Amino acid sequence: MSYSIRKMTLADLEQVVAIDQVSFSLPWPARSFQFELTDNPASRCWVVDLDGRVVGMVVAWLIVDEIHIATFATHPDFLNQGIGKNLLAHTLKSAKEEGALTSFLEVREGNTVAQEMYRKFGFVESGRREGYYRDNDETAILMSLKNLSGE
Repeated sequence: MSYSIRKMTLADLEQVVAIDQVSFSLPWPARSFQFELTDNPASRCWVVDLDGRVVGMVVAWLIVDEIHIATFATHPDFLNQGIGKNLLAHTLKSAKEEGALTSFLEVREGNTVAQEMYRKFGFVESGRREGYYRDNDETAILMSLKNLSGE
């Protein structure tokens, strides 16, 4: 399987929204992704392209020297193939090249698969937001990566 990671474009919106809808119980509306692409200078949006099909996506915000992973998903048909791992690595590497020193994100308490992947990158639990997810009042685990340089 040969895929590439590239910047998200407006032409990707339909596929990105479809991935978001099958991945999350609280998906973003299409207009939010459009805003990230056209109006948010802090936004860094990437997709994984497999022969013209978007199979993974991430939206991250570069704010001063921090990269915040806002949303991140791999299409369910392509899980456990290293796509998410490679996309996250690309996002962190690109952010580091732009001056990011740290990273942070929120992940559902019940999403232990994602938490384990983040831990493999060096993320640690740094806090909790009780009742953060409004669909079921699930707690968000705050995770942070203090040193993107790996030193």
